[in-house]
Amino acid sequence: MAFDKDAIISQLKDASITDLNDLVKAIEEEFDVSAAAPVAAAGAAGGDAGAKSTFDVELTSGGAGKIKVIKEIKNITGLGLKESKAMVDDAPSIVKEGLSEDEANDIKDKLEAQGATVTLK
Repeated sequence: MAFDKDAIISQLKDASITDLNDLVKAIEEEFDVSAAAPVAAAGAAGGDAGAKSTFDVELTSGGAGKIKVIKEIKNITGLGLKESKAMVDDAPSIVKEGLSEDEANDIKDKLEAQGATVTLK
């Protein structure tokens, strides 16, 4: 029996959704495969840094201009002065999480302008 791809595709076009669903289940059982898309595996295997969509801003060091950095942390986070000082004193610490690349770079630039050392994760 010759394999006729066009005939099979034609039959699939005419089949109902229920029939197609049954066919998928039968193929999964017969060949011990899964029709589910490996979304998590594909994302982990990709490892492409350009695909990262959210960034965390980490204060690595307050630097020499510690007071200016504390004020900037206060402005960025909305924390009180005491909490902002603790964040700088306890560096490395996460300033903000889940930001877009532009937002993260903006905060990084502001903190570095005050003398802080900052990394994006």
